[in-house]
Amino acid sequence: MSTIAPPPNPESNPRVKAVFDDIRATRKSEFVNNMWFWLAFDPDLLERTWAEVKAVMATPSALDPLVKEMLYIAVSVTNGCGYCIHSHTAAAKAKGMSEAEHADLLRVVSLAAKTNHTNERRFRLSGIPTG
Repeated sequence: MSTIAPPPNPESNPRVKAVFDDIRATRKSEFVNNMWFWLAFDPDLLERTWAEVKAVMATPSALDPLVKEMLYIAVSVTNGCGYCIHSHTAAAKAKGMSEAEHADLLRVVSLAAKTNHTNERRFRLSGIPTG
């Protein structure tokens, strides 16, 4: 349960409106995810978070946008963030992720979680250093 509430009219704050307008322009969509509305309670936090997301996810780099979304899904599954799993799965599908790629991604995440857990326990119990 959240301890904060989004402001009733977040875009009445010019700083928040500027971030929301940039989100819309960057993503070429009128849709602004709920996360941004919840972060609007603190315009500084909203601006910093959007700047980071934009720098990593929306700026061209060595990884193509679909790979970035798939990595975000994998980390979100690992961290148990249902909101991020759904949001970035939708974004990955919009960028062309097929059902087969999604299934493969989840198989790899599942296998990594299993073998990571198995090896960490085995090495910890045997006294073999893991790091």
